[in-house]
Amino acid sequence: MTAAYRILCALVGVALIAIGAPLFASFFAYQQPGGEAPLPGGPHVHYFAATAGGALIAWGGALAAGAWRNELSRSLGTASAFALVLLALMRILAWFNGDYYTDANLQRPLAAFFLLAALGFVWLRPARASRRVAA
Repeated sequence: MTAAYRILCALVGVALIAIGAPLFASFFAYQQPGGEAPLPGGPHVHYFAATAGGALIAWGGALAAGAWRNELSRSLGTASAFALVLLALMRILAWFNGDYYTDANLQRPLAAFFLLAALGFVWLRPARASRRVAA
């Protein structure tokens, strides 16, 4: 596995964990009696944010583990590239929606970042390991 691919897996994995942890914690902060809501919205917003945060933590942990374990790194990178393309597509389609018109300056750089990261996962993916058949 190339060093650049390992670094990409590790950095994206740590970033996903760092983004997912506060989203996950927001649910518990919202449930505190007398506490202020960390996110705008009610209990459903915090519930879904915590669900997304848990998924980001799991995805980040899998990528971080893939940086050190070569067996699944190709599959993790391919799945991550696919997810990043979906996230970029969502932001590109949001440009055409009137609800997100004011967020266009944020949507464009995010879409570009996700597409560049996906390209990195595809371009830097290690070669397929040769399989040895036991006799």
